[in-house]
Amino acid sequence: MSGRVCASILQRASSYTSTLSKPTARLQYSHQCNSSSWGPCRSDTVRLTGEESGKWPHSRRYRSTHQNLDFQLSRVQINSILRSNEQSVSVPEFDGRGLSAVRRFESNQLAANTPNEDRRSAATCLQSKGMLFGVFDGHGGWACAQAVSERLLSYTAVAMMSKQSLEELEKCMERGRAVPPILQWYKQHADFNYRESASLYIDHLRVFWQELLDSEEQGDGMSPLDALHYSFKRLDADISLEAQVPFYNDLIKSTAIQVAFAGCTACVAHVCADWIHVANAGDCRAVVGVLEEDGSWSALPLSQDHNTQNQAEVERIKTQHPPSERDTVVTDDRLLGILMPLRAFGDVRFKWSLELQRSILASLESRVDLDSLNLYQYTPPNYLTPPYLDVAPEMTHHQLRPQDRFLILGTDGLWDELGNEEAVRLVGEHLSGIHLQAPVSPSERQMKLGQMHEFLLKRQALAAPALDTNAATHLIRHALGTAEYGGLSQERLATMLALPEDLARLYRDDITATVVYLNSDLARPEHG
Repeated sequence: MSGRVCASILQRASSYTSTLSKPTARLQYSHQCNSSSWGPCRSDTVRLTGEESGKWPHSRRYRSTHQNLDFQLSRVQINSILRSNEQSVSVPEFDGRGLSAVRRFESNQLAANTPNEDRRSAATCLQSKGMLFGVFDGHGGWACAQAVSERLLSYTAVAMMSKQSLEELEKCMERGRAVPPILQWYKQHADFNYRESASLYIDHLRVFWQELLDSEEQGDGMSPLDALHYSFKRLDADISLEAQVPFYNDLIKSTAIQVAFAGCTACVAHVCADWIHVANAGDCRAVVGVLEEDGSWSALPLSQDHNTQNQAEVERIKTQHPPSERDTVVTDDRLLGILMPLRAFGDVRFKWSLELQRSILASLESRVDLDSLNLYQYTPPNYLTPPYLDVAPEMTHHQLRPQDRFLILGTDGLWDELGNEEAVRLVGEHLSGIHLQAPVSPSERQMKLGQMHEFLLKRQALAAPALDTNAATHLIRHALGTAEYGGLSQERLATMLALPEDLARLYRDDITATVVYLNSDLARPEHG
């Protein structure tokens, strides 16, 4: 398909729409024994609270709201579960083009959904400087997160390439020669790709660089911020296009439609010698860990969550629709009462017209069972003036300083359990091996004996040694296992990890965390 033809189709492919929000509940226990409130007693009873609001377009039933479960897991079993998706990569200090801004990175994932709906990506840009890291939180299935994790970093890297480098790529394609690699990917053993769609993805990436070659402004390539912003928008447009055009292969066609009707949020960071550039769409998050002069750690957020807790984001969406819709665009803390993130890839149920949605699903229905693809015919309430959703990322950039020691990227499953400061403290103390306790204040010295006992227990729990060499695993362990006094509870951790598939998603989300250790020696000192 030529760039011109594809571009003309792209212009005709209009708006888009999304799928389901994520259910949440709390875990409560009643005990007939005197052990910890998170203890593994056989008499524990699990009770679900905070039930779903009934906003699911398609009924998703759970087997029970009351069952007795055996939560006993050994330390070996707990560690095996927590560490099964670990990744640790050391980055060469000098790659032939300059010193690396990244010393190493550590990553991990823990699923709550079956299969996991989170994805992650990491790669070095081979045709330009810097590294790219991304975390992707899928909803309505894993299909969209999978496609975006495979493709987005390539789009960003291509956008940063010079016109001369793009011309070399195109010459190689035209003459059937090996194309110079764009990225050096860092894959984990559990990662996989859409093999059947690989040629389609390459074709559309090529169309993208052909259009960049036609641009008068490409020159030395886009800046990282412009490249990130443009690649988010362009990939989302391609996802929409691919679901609309006919394919000879039913599998490719059904995959394209699955990807478009599912959705995912994304947070991507480009790290180079002097800067971190972040593009965020949705409720994943990027946070820098800063080592202060007194040895304490502080958190510097580089993204904002795009959900109803962000009032500016809610107002942004409301102003895009008529005043008559102000009370219906966001209801029950969800977009149209259904979707929690307010920016996302895919989710064409919130982007396309109803006519386009119905025609696409009807074209597929004759060949494929829609239920088998997790696609259902339903209309969001008050769907009057689409699109209600877009993927335009919020952009931030930060000039690196010597005190900036690491970057944490995480999906919302991590941030549901840990605050920014707590996550940074955990990684900082894991990195240094030092837990810095604040001096006991004069008022604390006046505490009664019972209060002092609790105060000292809390300090002792916070100073417990780390159990994991991988900082991302350390974060996940504490996200799920932190109990009274801030220490780790083996019982609570065992409980959270032993929940069966049909219940796990009610109490925790898929969690993905990537910790990027920065080469602070390259950073320029601040001058007052």
